[in-house]
Amino acid sequence: MALRTMVKTALAAGLRWTGANTVIETINATKHIPLVIGYHSVVEDIRMHHGRAIMPNLVSCKMLERQLDWLGQHFKFLTLDELGERLENGDPFNEPLAAVTFDDGYAGVYHHALPLLQRKGIPAGMFVVTETIGRHHLQVYDKLYLLLSRVLPMLHFDAERFTTLCERHDVPLARRQGVKEVIGDPFAMMRMLFTTLTQKQLRRAIEALETVVQIKDEDFPALQSLTWDMVRALDRAGMTIGSHTQTHALLTLENPKRMANQIVGSLLTLQEKLGKPVAHFAYPDGRFNPSIVSCVAEAGYRFGYTTCLHRDSRYPSLTIPRKLLWENSSLDPFDGFSSILMHCHAHWIFDLFHRCQQDHHDRPRNGQSTTLQKKEERVSPVTSSFI
Repeated sequence: MALRTMVKTALAAGLRWTGANTVIETINATKHIPLVIGYHSVVEDIRMHHGRAIMPNLVSCKMLERQLDWLGQHFKFLTLDELGERLENGDPFNEPLAAVTFDDGYAGVYHHALPLLQRKGIPAGMFVVTETIGRHHLQVYDKLYLLLSRVLPMLHFDAERFTTLCERHDVPLARRQGVKEVIGDPFAMMRMLFTTLTQKQLRRAIEALETVVQIKDEDFPALQSLTWDMVRALDRAGMTIGSHTQTHALLTLENPKRMANQIVGSLLTLQEKLGKPVAHFAYPDGRFNPSIVSCVAEAGYRFGYTTCLHRDSRYPSLTIPRKLLWENSSLDPFDGFSSILMHCHAHWIFDLFHRCQQDHHDRPRNGQSTTLQKKEERVSPVTSSFI
């Protein structure tokens, strides 16, 4: 992580010194749309959560304030509804604009982020996973990571033993070579499982890990979700509430029926609980393809948010790019706040140096590409960002 930070800081400084950053900003595809920032869980002191949370999902109150202050100096904040209305009307974006969002529905947003946002007069949006609201269940990826961080050392980081444990519980690990590559890193293992297994398979993986060690969800208060009373309070405070599916399933891995249920079910729940229409949707892990975007449109959502620069030319308002940030996004090698790094993130400069790792096409059947997939391949360049 330290080496990566040094490289990114040196690159950012070099781009600014040569003036290349200005050239990149001029040709950047995001120049004509507002910057949409995404966060996950907000905590008081991030140092208290090492080994107890997925660190790239956390931002401390202090760092959140530093990043928001920097954004406020360079952008004008707007609500998601204001952003959507301007996109639908085709209004030009002649000034730097930014919107702030939070994913998943962590209670820390209510306890820590809301007072900060209200004090600074900054609007924001929240995308909630509806079936975790009001319950003491950890998000599936949090539970998986916490179990892996405890079980893998107990298995002596042995890939064969881990694979055997999973397959005994009907968890297919076809990427055996991939298991060996990430067996020593619980976060990397979580990411591999989370992005290759359906949610049903993930829950079986959790059950397998729980035969080795048990953890209590209530022992991790910083990872708890909002209650419905908190969600309604956020709504009354002016925060835009949107959907992040029912259970945070990666829609590209689920069958069409389950994918549709995740999209429509969360919408119906939110509209019932809030007593108002819901227009905004965020794709879990930013993963989407033409079929998923079409389903989001048919469900009645007007705006959708991703985590990369890829757009669906049919539904540009349902594939709005979003930049995810966390505690270390703007830290220099000396653990100080770096305005240069914030500048590069805000203008997607780092993302122009590598291609998107996600597959945004409909999966072919019987080895043949669909007509829509071939059309998408012709019209959209692919770039992305991972944090």
